[in-house]
Amino acid sequence: MARRGSDTHAFRVTTAAAPTDALAVAAAIREARASKTALRIVGGRTWLDAGRPVREESTLPLAALRGVTQYEPGDFTLTARAGTSLGEISRIVAREGQWLTLQPHGSLDGTIGATIATASWGPLASAYGTPRDHLLGCEVVTGVGEIVRAGGRVVKNVAGFDLPRLMTGAWGTLGAITEVTLRLRARPEVDRTLAVTLEGLDDRACDDAGRWLRTTPYRPLAAELCSADMSAHIGLERRTLLLVRLGGNEALVRAAERAVAELGTVTIVDGAVWDRLRTAEPSGAAVIRLATLPAALGALFERATRRIAGIGGASHATIARGVVRCIVPAAHTREEIERLRGIMKDLHAPGSRIAERLPDPLWDELPSAVGDRLSRDVRRTFDPDRVLNPGILDNTA
Repeated sequence: MARRGSDTHAFRVTTAAAPTDALAVAAAIREARASKTALRIVGGRTWLDAGRPVREESTLPLAALRGVTQYEPGDFTLTARAGTSLGEISRIVAREGQWLTLQPHGSLDGTIGATIATASWGPLASAYGTPRDHLLGCEVVTGVGEIVRAGGRVVKNVAGFDLPRLMTGAWGTLGAITEVTLRLRARPEVDRTLAVTLEGLDDRACDDAGRWLRTTPYRPLAAELCSADMSAHIGLERRTLLLVRLGGNEALVRAAERAVAELGTVTIVDGAVWDRLRTAEPSGAAVIRLATLPAALGALFERATRRIAGIGGASHATIARGVVRCIVPAAHTREEIERLRGIMKDLHAPGSRIAERLPDPLWDELPSAVGDRLSRDVRRTFDPDRVLNPGILDNTA
């Protein structure tokens, strides 16, 4: 199926038979390379509207590569095939009082392979890090149809490359991830979420929260600043709120609660608010991430929130990582796209600006994520004929 139902393709997109193991994936890629057929890697189909448009002639479905192949609760490690959903992993490890602390934005139907390939993370990254901090090893089929492995259960490495880190965030352009080995964490005895009504203007309140996070001895599991519109969207009071997730034993959490109260009025809220935040963006919405130094986040959050509020947009910020995530309603008509184009010009940041989702006409206005010489050389090493996901990280197919 063509990405986004685009009508820009002049050819008919076909779907290859679903491979059931890495050998079948390798055979499919070798066949595509020989016939010069561009492939779109497809897992749970929850990310097909993300990233730049892919000019594919066939899809490489990986949904049949699912299931946990090895789980060692005592070692806090798990190996799963790439098509395994985040929800399935969560259910399995929960029985042992453990969890996979990625919890990226989006549905739990999303696959672990896509999560690693897109380097997706959520609010828990404040305490536990991003996918690169969770991935211990992986198995990948390169663009020449070679099966390579690194870390975890090592069989064959690629000399000179840190394969797990390289594949994380490559969006499948270097290889199709077929299996991953992950680090797990113990679930806290107490998991409590507080909504803090901050005092003062948004930028000053954000800076105060950032200073508190950098100095407090009680490191939260997550601390997410929500704009008034985002707070209302996830079922809370329509005002700027700081969501703080605390974990540990009862005594530690109670002490942390008292420390959080220094920031403003505190209300205990249902932990399900994190699920609502994770799935907050409506279908077709444009999503842009802006990054700066955590100490400078307040001004960026206030400016971005004000710019998108008038068109029904909402924002939230991961304070510890200095990232503001802006969600803007879907743009379909030419007028709506032009309005979003104007907003994009104002949504800039001193650190980085990364678009997760955009209408197709706007992607060409963003610089390539892999335009440097090193990135091109690495791509040639793993996928010299650009068979896999061509165009998803740049505008060249």
